[in-house]
Formats: sequence, structure tokens, C-alpha cells
Amino acid sequence: MVGDARRRVTARGGGRRVARTALGSRPAYSVRLPAPPRPGTRRARAGRTVPWLWTAAGYAWRLILVGAAVYGVFIVLGSFQLIAVAVFLALVVTSVLRPPTDLLARLLPRPLSVAVALVGSLLLVLALLGLVGTAVAGEWNRLVDDFRGGVHRIEEWLQRPPFRLSPGRLSDLQDQVTRYVSAHRSALLSSVVDEFGRLVELVTGGALALFASVFFIHSGEHLWGWARDQLLPSGARAGWDRAGRAAWRTFAGYTRGIIIVAATNAVLVGVALLVLGVPLALPLALLEFFAAFVPLVGSPVALAVATVVALAGRGPLTAAAVLVLIVVIGQLEGHVLHPLVMGWAVQLHPLVVAVSVIAGSIVAGVIGAVVAVPLVSIAWSVLRALRAPPP
Repeated sequence: MVGDARRRVTARGGGRRVARTALGSRPAYSVRLPAPPRPGTRRARAGRTVPWLWTAAGYAWRLILVGAAVYGVFIVLGSFQLIAVAVFLALVVTSVLRPPTDLLARLLPRPLSVAVALVGSLLLVLALLGLVGTAVAGEWNRLVDDFRGGVHRIEEWLQRPPFRLSPGRLSDLQDQVTRYVSAHRSALLSSVVDEFGRLVELVTGGALALFASVFFIHSGEHLWGWARDQLLPSGARAGWDRAGRAAWRTFAGYTRGIIIVAATNAVLVGVALLVLGVPLALPLALLEFFAAFVPLVGSPVALAVATVVALAGRGPLTAAAVLVLIVVIGQLEGHVLHPLVMGWAVQLHPLVVAVSVIAGSIVAGVIGAVVAVPLVSIAWSVLRALRAPPP
């Protein structure tokens, strides 16, 4: 019977041997050591402690990489400045002449329509420059007399309050200018030679821009398709094609808009200067047209030149009227023309425009100030096109 009882206890225990513990002894227990930390645990714990630090660090190194890439692009473009400027001018010409070429292509063969558009635009520009030259040549003798009298009036104005410059002081200033020119004659001649070299580069760049614009106007979409298929992998072609078309729409819209704004400013300035009787009204209006391509800066600089001409040719009252014209046209351009004409093409805050112009002028001078806003606009449109879901 005792053996049967032991067998039943063993069966209930599942065949396991039950350890007997003597009275007064301590129960056995196991000691569990802490597990070694897994890789990344300390980083995750630190991230939970200061999450903003990890976020800021991630954005910081990404911004550093983007800044280095942009700086490298500008360095490369600076090394090939002539080619970059020529291609930029070709794109400007293409954005302006592509719509009339497409209209002419409905009636004429495509190559003939391209030739008509380019030759017609060149003749128009040459006629405008000839008109300006004729106006300057016709008024040259009167301009010389007006400027001599204007310089005399400026001297008299400087002798009165609040400047109170003595005639001797003015004579000393004239002598200093004469001595400076005499002492630095060789440097001035070398600078003239350098400018002649720049003129040769300008003519070369213009010829290259004209040559490139012929192909851009004739078959620009085929060139883009070839570059897309040859340089991009098949999986990225659709997105970058969408981004490229958005970039071109932004660039073309900006170019046409800035031309409309510049032409409007030039017409207003020319009419106002003619009414005020300021000499060189037509050349000053043309200067205003080209200066308007530099946003926020170019137009005031051109009108400042017009103010100096008005002061020398017509006196302080006419110069004050030109100063009022600067304020009126600046307000009209900033609050009417730019929002209406440029708002649909370039959706940038005025602060972004100002910073872009200043940064571009620091990096590449006048050329950088001209191309800064369209480059920033294109970058923003490409970013939006790449982030947008595909249609």
C-alpha cells in the first residue's frame, strides 16, 4: 500500500522528482544579472530626453549639405560664366519668342517661323537703339550747353545753405579731380582696355545666346526629352519631367512678367521726363527699362541718374519733381504692377525677393542680382512639383 501511494504521488507530479527541504534551511533562488544595453538604446533614451536637439541636428546637417551643393554650383557657374550667361539669355529669348513662333508655325514651316521671329526681334532692337542714338546726336550741342549751365547752377546751390561751400573749396575739389585723372592716367587706360576685352566677351556671349536660342525655340521640348531619357533613371523620369515643366512655366512667366513691368515703367518715366523737359528723356527711359530687371534696386538707381540729369539740365525744382516721380513709380510698381503681373508666375514673399537680390549681388555682382529671383523661383517650383503627388 505504501508503494502504491508513492506511485500515485509520482504520477500526480508528472514524473518529476520532488525535492525535499530540511527544516531550518533557506530556500534556493537564482540571481538574474542585468542584460547588456542594446545598440541604439542610449541614443533613443537621449532622443526622448531632448527631442528638439536631435531634430535641430538633423535639419542642420541637411542644410549644410544643401548650402555646400549650392556653393559648388555657383563656383562651377562662375568658372564658366560666359557660357552660363549665354544660356540664360537664350532661355530669356526663348520664353519671349516662343509664343509668336508657335503662332507663325500655324501658317509657315517651323524653321521659317523661327527665322522670322528672331530676325524681326533683332530689327526691332536695332531700330530702338538707332532711335536713341539719333535723339542723343540731335540734342548733343544743346545738352553740352545745358550741362555747363547745370554745373554752374549746382555750384551756386552748394554755396548756399545748408552746404555753404566756398568757391575756393569747389575749385580745390576740381583740382583734386584733375590731379587724380592725371596721376592715374595709365590705370584708367588699362581699365579701358579691360572694358574693351569685356566688350569682346559680351559680343561672343551674345552670339552664343543667339545660336542656342535658335535650337531652343525650334525644338526645345525634344532637347529636354533627350536629356531626361539619357541622364535620369526610368523610375525618376516622370517626377523630374513634371518638375522640369513646372520650372519652365515659372521661368517663362517671370520673364514675360518682368518685361511687362519694365516696359510699363519705361513708358511712364519717358512720358514724365518729356513733360518735365528733362534732357535725354528717351535714353533715360531705355535705362529704366533695363534697370527694372533688377527687382527693388534697379528702378530707383535709374531714376536717381535721371534726377542728376534733371538737376544739371533743368535745376533743383525739376530734380525735386523727378524725386517725386521716383516715389510714385516705386509705389505703383510695388503695390500694383508686381502683384498683378508677377503674382501668378512667382509666388515669393517680398522679403525673400530682397534677400535673394542682395545675396545674388554679393556672389556674382549685377549678373547675380538679375538671375537671383528667377533661380529662387525655379527652385521653389521644382520643390513643390517634386513634393506634390503624381496626377
